[in-house]
Amino acid sequence: MSAPARFSSAEPGGLAGHLDGFVRAVREAGIPVGISQAVDAAEILTVVDLLEREQLRHGLAAVLLQRAAQRPAYDVLFDLWWPLGDRSPAAGESDGDADGEPGQSTLDVPGTDAELAELMRAELLRLLQEGDDEQLRRFAREAVDRLGRGQPSPSGQSFFSYRVLRALSPDTLVAGLLAGLLAGQERGGLAEQIARQTVRERLAAFRTAIEAEVRRRTAAEKGREKVAKSAVRPLADQVDFLRAQASDLAELRRAVAPLARRLAVRLSARRRLGREGRLDFRKTVRASLATGGVPVVTHHRPRKVHKPELVVLCDVSGSVAGFSHFTLMLTQALREHFTGVRAFAFVDSTDEVTRFFRPGADVADAVARIGREADVVTFDGHSDYGNAFEVFADRWASAVGPKTSLLVLGDGRTNYRPPGLPVLADLVRRARSSHWLNPEPRRLWGSGDSAADRYGEVIDMVECRNAAQLAEFVTTL
Repeated sequence: MSAPARFSSAEPGGLAGHLDGFVRAVREAGIPVGISQAVDAAEILTVVDLLEREQLRHGLAAVLLQRAAQRPAYDVLFDLWWPLGDRSPAAGESDGDADGEPGQSTLDVPGTDAELAELMRAELLRLLQEGDDEQLRRFAREAVDRLGRGQPSPSGQSFFSYRVLRALSPDTLVAGLLAGLLAGQERGGLAEQIARQTVRERLAAFRTAIEAEVRRRTAAEKGREKVAKSAVRPLADQVDFLRAQASDLAELRRAVAPLARRLAVRLSARRRLGREGRLDFRKTVRASLATGGVPVVTHHRPRKVHKPELVVLCDVSGSVAGFSHFTLMLTQALREHFTGVRAFAFVDSTDEVTRFFRPGADVADAVARIGREADVVTFDGHSDYGNAFEVFADRWASAVGPKTSLLVLGDGRTNYRPPGLPVLADLVRRARSSHWLNPEPRRLWGSGDSAADRYGEVIDMVECRNAAQLAEFVTTL
């Protein structure tokens, strides 16, 4: 049985203060936690068995989290604030040290590091075959203690997960694990597929336990708050588009799709408001005869309802590579939920790329095709907003009209070239509504070659560095 770390009576607030620090850390990681949820978390401490660490983990998660995507960040913080504790040692066993280190190892410690690593590899193979998560976590603690130590420094002892994984090489145990799990069953069938999946899950759990133990030891020396800032990955909706990696794109795609639906609804909301047009005087007077000439009910001529139209101008230059992938994702999502979308990409020239975003088309394939087939580069391949706007206005002047919503996506960095403000101002004047989403922080607008502050004088310029800010933009639109 595992338990959270013991709390010192000297710790401010005791258990309540510790929980308050944990809730604050969860909130700072980007997970919204209200007062009522914090109160519920305190109630959880009176309901669950505090000696059952996993019960506490799931209980607090049930009241603090709203989405499954928040769970990885939560688990990292939980392991920092509620680290694995040890059962009280039985008679004859030695106590662990003050910060919860394991007691005497059950392994016979050999004389050399190579012999120790080989002995621990054999023990790891046995534990992986048994699949006991609790024992595997305890083994991870011992492995970090014996194999993960780096050279001591003035700031204290350092531990590294890569040293443990390099010494134990858990990936080389796959063959032995498969043989043990199959136990003579026929290879190549369903049993082997299940066994391979089990092996992957157990190896991943061991690596996670190693990383959690390294974080725990680092937090004991440098403080939980400091480690939390570097250990917790930003949530998908808080990842900067300019820094998004391939591993973030799938989650971003899931976050962008519903936002695109909401954006389409917002941009076309006016068509559903005031469906009745100008007053029909004759019909109103005739109807008033039934009420003694008093026009109790007015009649209006039906307003002609138009299909919503959207023009998207996307900067796809190298300086905004991460953002351009997002903008094309957004364009694809809008194409699926918004009638009459026309998409245009530009670097130093502009080309229509609507044809690459048919409903159901793969975004990665569309991006590749734009790079190969779209005519977006005329000179040197560096952003030229002024020329791009002029090319768009010359070739597709009719694309923007009184029924059109214009959406520009880019950082507004012109490489010190003419920004084309008069052309953009004319497009904004002709459009029904216009917005510009900029992936750079507002404090950088106007710095260096950025003309974002000048563009902001003629179009609604909105900071949009991540999906959370996109959601805010859609909500306040």
